[in-house]
Amino acid sequence: MTADANHPKKQPDVGHGEVVDRRIGIDRRNLTAPSATNLERRRGPGRRLTDFVKSAEEGEMNKEQFLFLLAIDAFKRVNHKTFPTWTDVLEIIRKLGYRKTMHSELQLGPRANDWTEKADAPAGVHKMAEKREE
Repeated sequence: MTADANHPKKQPDVGHGEVVDRRIGIDRRNLTAPSATNLERRRGPGRRLTDFVKSAEEGEMNKEQFLFLLAIDAFKRVNHKTFPTWTDVLEIIRKLGYRKTMHSELQLGPRANDWTEKADAPAGVHKMAEKREE
């Protein structure tokens, strides 16, 4: 006997002559959802866009959104950067006057350490690299 006769190939669990349904795979709907972070924007039944997001997507920005857009645009023009880094974006946010005065509403897991600071805390983005090393 040949090796093939001793060890026949395992047949799929589908009967002979049956059509294999490609949808017999992992059903994404049955997978466990990732832990909630409060950043989810995926919409579904009963989930609607907030007025904050909806108005911005329709081109109607509030004062805060428009000021942020102007600040990003100014940074890009002055620094000749088409794509600011995330550090650049955080610097712009700090220079606009935003400070971390409240605890986070996000659930970012055990690696994230939350903190708060005073509303009048300095931006901390003007420090030169040489001064920080001392």
